[in-house]
Amino acid sequence: MRELTDLRILLIQARSTADIELQEQECFLERCRIDPRQLRAVNVLRDDIRPELLRGFDALMIGGAGEFSATEDYPWMGPVLDLVRYAYEIDFPTFGSCWGHQLIARALGGRIIHDSELAELGCHPVSLTDAGRDDPLFGNFPDRFLANMGHHDRVEMLPPDAVELAVSDTQPHQAFRMDGRRMYGTQFHSELDAFRERQRLYAYRDHYPEIAADESFQAVLNNLADTSAVDNLLHDFLVKCVLDHAS
Repeated sequence: MRELTDLRILLIQARSTADIELQEQECFLERCRIDPRQLRAVNVLRDDIRPELLRGFDALMIGGAGEFSATEDYPWMGPVLDLVRYAYEIDFPTFGSCWGHQLIARALGGRIIHDSELAELGCHPVSLTDAGRDDPLFGNFPDRFLANMGHHDRVEMLPPDAVELAVSDTQPHQAFRMDGRRMYGTQFHSELDAFRERQRLYAYRDHYPEIAADESFQAVLNNLADTSAVDNLLHDFLVKCVLDHAS
């Protein structure tokens, strides 16, 4: 019987700075509870993205993107969307966080918009839907929990066959799964705790005019809190969507 230490994870990144590229890898390692030998990271800005990348891996994870928008058509966007579609077709275990969540939605027929008025930064409450309460991953969450966020883009319309699992006070589609597939997305950063969220806020402060003023930035930092409800999510995804599925 396979164990967590046997799994190999592919992480797709869109990071232009080496420090945050490494920090994101560390975050996924921490939340998945795996060691570095189990993770391979590829960066869309310099690596060739193709379906064959999935060979030899047990799960695909897609992280955030900092200054890159899921609404734009960068030269590498087509191959990334094709990779998501291929993962969907073969029911390859896939988890998208923030930008990754938006990419999954876009690739499978949803609609992503840039919406600065509803930007979410820092720690915010999230509530489960009825489907979320019955979901294998989210069913053990409290009805309302805190999660770390940082986004200007959002999913305006889910893809066909998507099941909405969570919403926030200001917008829908905070989490979804593709029905009949081992494919999940969270608009909140499932890989971040308060310490890691603080690092990201400092790194990308210039991309968020909402926190340009010192007092606004400090208010977001002061609002960071324990997000322990989310701590197990990526680990549980690997257990329930990869290990349990294979047993």
